Amino acid sequence: MVCFATFACYSIILSTSFSTIHGIFSEQSLLSLSAKRMEKTTSLHFYFHDIHDGENPTAMKIVEPPNDSVGGFGTTFMADNPLTEGPEPSSKLVGRAQGIYAVASQHDSGLLMVLNFAFLDGMYNGSTVSILGRNPFMEAIREMPIVGGTGVFQYARGYALAKTFSMSMKTGDAVVEYNVSVLHY
Repeated sequence: MVCFATFACYSIILSTSFSTIHGIFSEQSLLSLSAKRMEKTTSLHFYFHDIHDGENPTAMKIVEPPNDSVGGFGTTFMADNPLTEGPEPSSKLVGRAQGIYAVASQHDSGLLMVLNFAFLDGMYNGSTVSILGRNPFMEAIREMPIVGGTGVFQYARGYALAKTFSMSMKTGDAVVEYNVSVLHY
């Protein structure tokens, strides 16, 4: 076929180049109704152990704000915190909270949470749920969004409710109870 820079020829070339699998930005395929998976809701309950002191801290400060910072604004922590079935540190380990959190407010006690809950037990082993949101940690119950997941929790969305179970003002160590509701396929 010979084309001389006409619009019709250009359209044919474009449509041909976007119908291949390799080298394109996006591709959609139609699924029959029978091929679609059913959306499920999973409720999870566990305890998050944020340990700052001792021989094996699970969270550490990685950014120290300037001395004139209001309320520690900018302080940033890296975490690899255990998730357990019960509030005791010796309780069964079901996963780890891995990511960062930072003091993101100059006006109140608000943290920015960027965490993956990586599960290590049972049918959720190897799956994750991702949180990205604000945690007003001095409130009795905090709600944060679930923005994604992997494994069993592919296409996850939902919310996490956090409630402080215990906290040491001296060390900063805390145990936080989480109730998580996840919609996924």
